[in-house]
Amino acid sequence: MISDRMMGPGMGLWMTFNLLFWLLLTVGIVLLAVWAVDAIRRTRERESELPLEILKKRYARGEISKEEYEAKKQDLL
Repeated sequence: MISDRMMGPGMGLWMTFNLLFWLLLTVGIVLLAVWAVDAIRRTRERESELPLEILKKRYARGEISKEEYEAKKQDLL
């Protein structure tokens, strides 16, 4: 028979914290896995871009001037 000293009010608190710990750990691992898969996917997308697409994006963001864009575009074509 279990004595009252073993199942005091603190026992329920420990069980709650234990459950919360494992729940947060599981959610953290899942979020880390989702983030890693997304990072790999984005890296592969960047690597598969064509040079002309990259050049167009750089021009659209204002990283290069129109003259520089036209010169590089001619080099690529």
